[in-house]
Amino acid sequence: MTDDELSDHDGTVRTEGADGASTLEGALRYLLVLSRPRFWLYLAGPVLVGAAYAVASVDSLLSLPVLALFAYFLIPANVFLYGINDIYDREIDAANPKKSGRETRYEGQRIVAPAVVACALVPLFFVALVPSAAWPWLAVFLFLGAAYSAPPLRFKTTPFLDSLSNGLYIAPAGAAYAAVTGAHPPAIAVLGGWLWAMGMHTFSAIPDIEPDRTTGIRTTATVLGERRTYAYCGVCWLLAAVAFGALEYRLGALMLVYPAFLAAVATASVDVDRAYWWFPAINTAVGAILTVGGLWRLVYA
Repeated sequence: MTDDELSDHDGTVRTEGADGASTLEGALRYLLVLSRPRFWLYLAGPVLVGAAYAVASVDSLLSLPVLALFAYFLIPANVFLYGINDIYDREIDAANPKKSGRETRYEGQRIVAPAVVACALVPLFFVALVPSAAWPWLAVFLFLGAAYSAPPLRFKTTPFLDSLSNGLYIAPAGAAYAAVTGAHPPAIAVLGGWLWAMGMHTFSAIPDIEPDRTTGIRTTATVLGERRTYAYCGVCWLLAAVAFGALEYRLGALMLVYPAFLAAVATASVDVDRAYWWFPAINTAVGAILTVGGLWRLVYA
């Protein structure tokens, strides 16, 4: 929670203004922090990538389905995903140092649950907006997004299923591709993207190894330990590069940035907690190159 936001004992978030009054603005600001702005493009970016390889013209990127999907996955989808995570990780997060700095702790704020439900219902409006081929991708995102954190499945506490379930991050790309073409993306692209997401998730779990062990949470990272988790991520990212390379060798070459970065972090005196926060910039740069590459084919095909 930011310094100017306070939480009442009943869970209400209030912001202290000049008159000390509680405001709706305070609750909305809390949801904004909860949604992890640094990671917004982790869901919204794949929409642009999927659409870039599906459209027949640059103007098609501005079609209503693409814009609607981008808007949803930019903020509401992140409120849904991280809201569920924070609700069910309340006790775990009490011991997690990440929540004292760049993120916020859920302390029973009443705005969170209804916001999560509302954001989960938004995709229902897409049924009339996008082809039926896009519906399964929206369903995959909602199912895995909830099942990752919420009981009874709570994949995040099951080693290797926690990693596998994070393929949810490519669902926005699949939805965008299907919304434009009416067909599913190539299976090899889905495989490559899924492996990339598995590596991303497991790397992000390395800073949480000690807090998770302290609270008795078992994850892929806690089971493997730091060094073997590096190896696991490296294998995921190398296989992702191979899969994308089977589509186009330049795509495979671009994806090698991830195992290269991993090797640099693992062999240098770089704190993994610090390296973890570099990924938003890396992913944004790679996503931008992928998007431009997809549009480039329209001009020079």
